[in-house]
Amino acid sequence: MTGSPQHRLGELMEQSNPPFEEVMSCVFGIESHETRTYLALCDQPGSTIDELAATLERDRSTVNRSLSTLHDRGLARRNRRLLDGGGYVYQYTAIALPEAKALLHEALDAWTATVHDVIEGFDGGTE
Repeated sequence: MTGSPQHRLGELMEQSNPPFEEVMSCVFGIESHETRTYLALCDQPGSTIDELAATLERDRSTVNRSLSTLHDRGLARRNRRLLDGGGYVYQYTAIALPEAKALLHEALDAWTATVHDVIEGFDGGTE
């Protein structure tokens, strides 16, 4: 996964049964509207920014930023389609949900390993 997400795992630890969308937002360090964009892409692969903006009832620029973030995080792929009248449009497709789940597990495993290292490295002294 590319990019440098700012994990918000502490938010998850405060909840006993967080919804999947919140887990995804916190682990990948993305906003809830970006998670909604990912889920919309799962339902509508090959969507353009305009199509997603209509589906999500969001401003085109907001959807564009969400897609850029998802693309940077490796959660969406972008393909350029040439238009008949000239020019092109980008079409976006979400990575498959099982692949996203695997990335979530990897991120959580890495975080857990880091926390375990901190615990093991603590010698009882104050810094």
